[in-house]
Amino acid sequence: MTSVVGSPTSDSVAERVPLHRWLGVGAVALGTFAMVTSEQLPVGLLTSVSDALGVSEGTAGLMVTVPGLVAAATAPVLPVAIGRLDRHIVLLGLISLMVGANVLSAFAPSFGLLLASRFVVGIAIGGFWALAAGIAVRMVPGEYVPRATAIAFGGATAANVLGVPAGTLLGELTDWRIAFGVLGGLGLLVVVALLALLPPLPATEPVRLRTLAEQFRNPVVRAGVLVTFLLVSGHFAAFTFVSPILRDVAGVDPAVVGPALLGFGIAGIVGNFVTGAAAGRDIRAALIAISVALASVLVLVALVGHTTVTGLGLLLVWGLTFGGIPVGVQTWILRAAPDSTEAASALNAAMFNLAIALGALFGGLIADNLALTAVLWFGAVLSGLAALTVSLTRSPRDV
Repeated sequence: MTSVVGSPTSDSVAERVPLHRWLGVGAVALGTFAMVTSEQLPVGLLTSVSDALGVSEGTAGLMVTVPGLVAAATAPVLPVAIGRLDRHIVLLGLISLMVGANVLSAFAPSFGLLLASRFVVGIAIGGFWALAAGIAVRMVPGEYVPRATAIAFGGATAANVLGVPAGTLLGELTDWRIAFGVLGGLGLLVVVALLALLPPLPATEPVRLRTLAEQFRNPVVRAGVLVTFLLVSGHFAAFTFVSPILRDVAGVDPAVVGPALLGFGIAGIVGNFVTGAAAGRDIRAALIAISVALASVLVLVALVGHTTVTGLGLLLVWGLTFGGIPVGVQTWILRAAPDSTEAASALNAAMFNLAIALGALFGGLIADNLALTAVLWFGAVLSGLAALTVSLTRSPRDV
């Protein structure tokens, strides 16, 4: 992997990392912000789109499901397909693809064409996630990889806090088509930032299909991908229904739900950077702590989250915990496969997107056939299994 400076031995040496390198990491973070906003924006626009294009809200929900599934399929395939292409150029192409897809969404005359544009968004998302983490860590020395990873993934958390609510509000105040159009404009800003701040990033070695397969023979990568699936699917099985849980279980006033979710997102940003710092010391312990904390908070919501105060308080702890999952698991995997970062990251990105789709699906089945609080217990069980998986797996440095 590309090195910027020599191996620093203390935090004071951080000043010798050129500022433009950190700005480049920031440009990648802006890209993840735009991508996650693009993926989740339709959540807040379902009713507007369904009314305008004459489809049910359930059908309109395909605008979220389709890109998630396409991203899961694209993430492991794209690094193989691009061979030795400069990763800087590939990122620019993927962001440009996202821009075009959102412009198409803004002008789509029918739901079929809108769904086709969402398919293209899925391709861009899967490819970007597969490459972004590996590119961020090439911008700084090895000692600062957890920090760079936290910054890159901080863009995703910030999208949930700022991007999606802002896009939803814009759509409500004006029109859902304008929300998609503005998102396309944000993508153009990302293109400019990447052009100005990222250096050429030639492939150190092309990813081949056998390289992807080889990652499964690495026990830590294999465990990391499994932990991603368990934590993310467990979270989304419950979080998909967080609004009705707050209203019907905790008795939160519906007018408070929006600000409460904003608080969840802010707590997630804090959790992202706290985990990034902890990962630099003991990533295994950090992952176990995150998994146990997520399992515990879901159980507590089910058992004692029956008042507004406890419900809202536990929601903030939930956000703090989940915010650390992406950077935690990604750091674990990158350390386990330092010579195959793109292949390992691609597998993790694929599993992350698949876990979102399957977690929401199984959560819906459980909520419909058992009880609303049952999704909390389901998520807690999966999180507990994640903690067990990490505890039974050697640290990346021991592999």
